[in-house]
Amino acid sequence: MASKRQCLFSVWKLLLCILPLITGCATISTQTTVVRTIITQPVKNTENVTPEKFNLTGRISIQDERQRTSGGIRWQHSKMVDEILLLSPLGQVMAQIIRDYEGVSLTTSDQQEFYASDVESLTEDILGWRIPLAGLQYWAQGKHSPVTVAMKDLDENNRVVAIRQDGWEINYISYTTVQSTQKPRPRVLTLSYEALTIRLVVDSMETQ
Repeated sequence: MASKRQCLFSVWKLLLCILPLITGCATISTQTTVVRTIITQPVKNTENVTPEKFNLTGRISIQDERQRTSGGIRWQHSKMVDEILLLSPLGQVMAQIIRDYEGVSLTTSDQQEFYASDVESLTEDILGWRIPLAGLQYWAQGKHSPVTVAMKDLDENNRVVAIRQDGWEINYISYTTVQSTQKPRPRVLTLSYEALTIRLVVDSMETQ
């Protein structure tokens, strides 16, 4: 397993480079002043909560004590199935992650397949950094997960500035306005867990 992981690290680092994560698109910057902080409690019977389906396309940057890499991300999400493609700057699929009722699988660019019961442990073991899929499906939409306790910072416009949940701190750098609804959607956010920082730029998100 160690040799496979080292091999994947080498390929990942060769094909990925640091991408500029801020484009010329018009965005709404979040206010740095937090006017109030609220604590939310877990919702009972969360198995009946239906997360919003979405297709997300964007860019992702990962930095910790051992590595600093970036690339593209495509994510199709529904209640029963998640499919995440991690891409090189040239659009090559570096890893495919699938979550369904059977568990989680990760397929590397050289077609090696790995399996686990959850995304976080599998990605940390194979990629060297964890994807907090259970929370990210909500955080990417500017919401907290209803499953566990969360602490949210809001600005004077009642917009989420930060969420602290499950050991992660999510900071919302900017929002964009969805033309069809005229509602703000997170554009750039960072996720921090111990020494790991993930920066996600959402170029598009189609909800269903």
